[in-house]
Amino acid sequence: MSAPYPFTALVGQDDLRLALLLNAVSPAVGGVLVRGEKGTAKSTAVRALSALLPDVEVVAGCRFSCDPGAPDPECPDGPHEVAAGAARASRMVELPVGASEDRLVGALDIERALAEGVKAFEPGLLADAHRGILYVDEVNLLHDHLVDLLLDAAAMGASYVEREGVSVRHAARFLLVGTMNPEEGELRPQLLDRFGLTVEVAASRETDQRVEVVRRRLAYDDDPGGFAARWGDEEAAVRGRIVAARALLPRVRLGDGALRQIAATCAAFEVDGMRADIVMARTATALAAWAGREDVLAEDVRQAALLALPHRRRRNPFDAPGLDEDKLDETLEQNSGSDPGDDDPDPDGPGGGGGQPPQGDGPDRGPDDSSSAPDSGDLPAQGRPSEDGQARSAGSGEQQPVRAGEPFRTKVLSVPGLGEGAAGRRSRARTEHGRTTGARRPRGALTKLHLAATVQAAAPHQRARGRSGRGLVVRRDDLRQATREGREGNLVLFVVDASGSMAARQRMSAVKGAVLSLLLDAYQRRDKVGLVTFRGSSADVALPPTSSVDAAAVRLESLPTGGRTPLAAGLLKAHEVLRVERLRDPARRPLVVTVTDGRATGGPEPVALAGRAAGLLAAEGVASVVVDCESGPVRLGLAGQLAGRLGGTAVTLDELRADSIAGLVRDVQQGGGNGNGSRRAA
Repeated sequence: MSAPYPFTALVGQDDLRLALLLNAVSPAVGGVLVRGEKGTAKSTAVRALSALLPDVEVVAGCRFSCDPGAPDPECPDGPHEVAAGAARASRMVELPVGASEDRLVGALDIERALAEGVKAFEPGLLADAHRGILYVDEVNLLHDHLVDLLLDAAAMGASYVEREGVSVRHAARFLLVGTMNPEEGELRPQLLDRFGLTVEVAASRETDQRVEVVRRRLAYDDDPGGFAARWGDEEAAVRGRIVAARALLPRVRLGDGALRQIAATCAAFEVDGMRADIVMARTATALAAWAGREDVLAEDVRQAALLALPHRRRRNPFDAPGLDEDKLDETLEQNSGSDPGDDDPDPDGPGGGGGQPPQGDGPDRGPDDSSSAPDSGDLPAQGRPSEDGQARSAGSGEQQPVRAGEPFRTKVLSVPGLGEGAAGRRSRARTEHGRTTGARRPRGALTKLHLAATVQAAAPHQRARGRSGRGLVVRRDDLRQATREGREGNLVLFVVDASGSMAARQRMSAVKGAVLSLLLDAYQRRDKVGLVTFRGSSADVALPPTSSVDAAAVRLESLPTGGRTPLAAGLLKAHEVLRVERLRDPARRPLVVTVTDGRATGGPEPVALAGRAAGLLAAEGVASVVVDCESGPVRLGLAGQLAGRLGGTAVTLDELRADSIAGLVRDVQQGGGNGNGSRRAA
């Protein structure tokens, strides 16, 4: 195996390196979440860290890495006799995004447990990572059931495997390091809070620094061993500094003044719970130890806040990460104490003069998807300000983007039937987790035993098998796999009418608020989302299907309006997007949410063409919901007619709110209608 890329050979990324080193000094800090665009050395830095960690003493032959000085009394390989331990290198264990539950927590041989009464347990990745690093690349794509297991292990420091009354427990204390690209979706809040620190990384825009990155990488690829050897002295120096900082850590003093600053900072930024205060205290202490000091200074508290708070102050996935540094400095100044050394900051500072974490700007804003020239037939005179105060561009027939209204909690929209897609929280699906609905013969390895069905299958054969005593003779053919029903995530494709008829009636702010609310709901239900807009004479894919609702929200914010209403073009574009996505992800079922007033005015025979396009989606069984944006005392009911052609349902903007549609939900459950189409996707 080739030598890992040296940690000290990394160019730039000061905050990333500092956060990783602080966890090496004090694993109690709680790990690191590294957020950033692709190609920014996130994985390289994490893998390089493992080579710097000191060796660990383990009980010889123990598969669970017990410490010989304090062995786990409940270790499955125990009890351990008092004996000298053996030193081995610290491990970095990688958890693949697609790993199974058995691969993570370990596998119990259920057949031997039932037939022989033997606990035959094969440790999983949590056991391998004990007293080391557990690294999850693309952690935001991790399945929910694996996230739950990680949360339990991180909270309790142990992993439990229980199958039909057979239980195994082992210690699982590890440094959790995750990397993610925010464009592919945000992280579940419960797991986000489990990471002690977070770092935003981005590629340097300085030419000289980029040249040096390429030069070093090419040199490493040509001769990994030789390149690593050239950085051997620097690696040894950092390794020695980690050992020295670990030895100094117990003597570092966290005074009342610094502690007050920590508490005041967490209160000022309104973070939830007390974990942030504890993490900041541990981080500030580790910073002092890394700098070779025995007292925590105000600068340590400030740096700890910049690393520990950005991911904890986000209230929803549309909030940009980062801290207001002016507010941070003001809070620290107002709560400055008189601890020793507060007036004499270390000029060298912790982390070798690393810069502050970059302030996140959210997902990259894509190109303006409004290239098609709109028709001005539906708009007031050019240059005239609209009633909501937004001036229309002179000569363009197009209105400037308006701000979205306040998001709200929406009703639950789901795809009918029973799917088999990725785990989520929207529609019913056959899953590995959920309530048990039946049993079947196992296909491959048995994972979830249906005990009653297994006993029922084995019972008729006991006389022929010569059953003795009171035991039950169970063979492989008797085993039954439990079938379970849970929830899946879907592809929610928004088809948004951005024509002049939507903007001229002051509805676009409410429409954007409704779509933003549905995006927030999609984030919470682990869906993929896409955005198609139509206006003028054509339709555009504003955002291809993605797991990043942030990106969809940004596209929505900059959405221009104006021109006629090519409804057919929008539906046909949605049909094309679904066709391509079906090839990429065939198990994920789509839900098309069309946001329109139902008018069709673009192109020849627009109404007939829109009807045929809707029939095309209906013929393929695509679940559809039409959000009716029509307003005013006189309504034509065109959105309801469109929903009928789509074979879906129509809801108004008011009915979309979860607290105002109890009657509508009852209608859906009873299979009734409201004259606006069938209830296929409610």
